[in-house]
Amino acid sequence: MKARAMVLEEFNKPLVMREFELKLPKDGELLVKIEAAGVCGSDAHIFKGNDPRAKLPMILGHEGVGRVEAISGNWEDIYGYELKEGDLIIWDRGVTCGKCYYCTVKKEPYLCQDRWTYGISVGCNQPPYLRGCYSEYIYLVQNTKVLKIESNIEPEVLVSASCSGATCAHAFDTISPDIGDTVLIQGPGPIGLYAILFAKKYGAQNIIVIGGTKERLNMCKEFGATIVLDRNLTTLEQRKEIIMDITKGKGVDLAIEAVGHPSAVSEGIKLVRNGGNYLSLGFGDPNGTVTIDCYYDITRKNLRYQGIWVSDTKHLYMAANLVLNNKELFKKMITNKYKLSEATQALMDMANRSTVKSVLIP
Repeated sequence: MKARAMVLEEFNKPLVMREFELKLPKDGELLVKIEAAGVCGSDAHIFKGNDPRAKLPMILGHEGVGRVEAISGNWEDIYGYELKEGDLIIWDRGVTCGKCYYCTVKKEPYLCQDRWTYGISVGCNQPPYLRGCYSEYIYLVQNTKVLKIESNIEPEVLVSASCSGATCAHAFDTISPDIGDTVLIQGPGPIGLYAILFAKKYGAQNIIVIGGTKERLNMCKEFGATIVLDRNLTTLEQRKEIIMDITKGKGVDLAIEAVGHPSAVSEGIKLVRNGGNYLSLGFGDPNGTVTIDCYYDITRKNLRYQGIWVSDTKHLYMAANLVLNNKELFKKMITNKYKLSEATQALMDMANRSTVKSVLIP
């Protein structure tokens, strides 16, 4: 039996449809039939050759939801439920060693030096080949953390929980707003939408979103943003004046950068109040530097600037439950669906932001 997958063989070149021999899993692995694969902004960065972790040739796709096709050994999900053929599952995209300093002492497995990620840091030139979600099937290694989905939900609605949702959950697990706080979100994409709902869940009173895409900003309103500011229709000074007016001259309590561009950092830090927090989630690849006035922007403000790198299984759990409790909202986030063969077009649409969230349906 053969399985089709879209392979990135050269950066900035169309993905190529390849067939791989499909065999029963061995060595304790799990064979999963992909039901939906998310097209993430990080995939567009990899496609362009901007992610130093990428190893060509490779099958892109680190966001996946699928059904168990075949099992080698005994598999249980994070609840301890035995997995069976036909079960719908979502999995932690990152695989860690579980025994290093970061995994065991600091309990920060997302910093594991041996961590690798499906569809990002593994190639497809060695058996069993299928390690990315832009494929009909994927093999999961034995120590992959899996969550069995028993709720009735369309797989494409859940798929973003494994990356955008989990990364955002990591941010709020690190620093969360107090009841009544004002939260600023820079970037109205999938991470920004998750951030709106997490901010509401933690009790934020005002949720302000800055972005440059009308469709995405309108969706932010549907998700619960109280104010949206189009950066193409406002100046830096105008946005600052509006935000200072809302916060009675103090600035926001918490700002979340979900853009991945230095200009967002330059603006956002100055909009945070004294003693506030700035979380940077958006830099999934090297994308320039920013100059910060260490006295006025950091020390004098007693500002906490916190980077957020990927996520762990706890954060996948948090994000998946957020989606399961808000199915209809997240269904709206899926603005484009593509066939597996249309993966290159899906990447292009994500790169130019003509879609909010794109999903491949193999």
